[in-house]
Amino acid sequence: MTFETLITESADGVTLIRLNRPEALNALNSQLLGELVQALNAAEADDDVRCLVITGSDRAFAAGADIKEMSDKSYAEMFRENFFGAAADRLAAFRKPIIAAVAGYALGGGCELAMMCDFIICADNAKFGQPEINLGVAPGIGGTQRLTRFVGKSKAMDMILTARMMDAAEAERAGLVSRVAPLAELMTVAMEAAQKIASQSPLAVMMNKELVEAAYDTTLTQAACSTPCSPLRTRRRGWRRSSRSGSLTSRGGRTNLEPHAPVVFRDGPFD
Repeated sequence: MTFETLITESADGVTLIRLNRPEALNALNSQLLGELVQALNAAEADDDVRCLVITGSDRAFAAGADIKEMSDKSYAEMFRENFFGAAADRLAAFRKPIIAAVAGYALGGGCELAMMCDFIICADNAKFGQPEINLGVAPGIGGTQRLTRFVGKSKAMDMILTARMMDAAEAERAGLVSRVAPLAELMTVAMEAAQKIASQSPLAVMMNKELVEAAYDTTLTQAACSTPCSPLRTRRRGWRRSSRSGSLTSRGGRTNLEPHAPVVFRDGPFD
């Protein structure tokens, strides 16, 4: 599959997606977002792909949304066309891990795209920001929500209301990124992380991703109840463990779970 605004390549269980609008610092337009959805659909359907890396150029991951394309559109047109929605929804529903490898500017929609990935590894020249207020608007792809969850209310307010940019060192301190690498080593570090993930049991990776997402999106109690074999989950479902037999029974004493074969992952059994 070939694209005009993306460059993709796959090897060793990892697909690399490179944003490719250098003349616009990889600004997100409708064509790029549409092609990104196509690339994600293809990766989801390919069992050989176990992890994705999304990156841009050394100068810019993505410098924002394409203001030129948006400037002539009314609010009603943006709403009707769901301009950012399809790509944002596809990223949110994507079950395989996605790493954002960020160098240079990740501003506005570019920062939001990075935050929609599962974690961010950035180069030491990275700059993050939500400068939409300079245009008299608010972040349009969930930046007010995600940035607050990543860095806390005070820093989010500071960045969103003043349009201040955050450099790589501050981003790591604040928890926005997981690691910082020298620019020349960014892709090596990101691809090594992706290949490590790809070497793990794919079902275990998928399960752990969903559990961490549950912790991020819900309360502690709700997230704990979603964990397999969680005491909270089993208690809420009415199960208890028999002290004599070790079998799971209901409160009424009747056995409700039949013996089952272990689920076999690549790395071994998991009962």
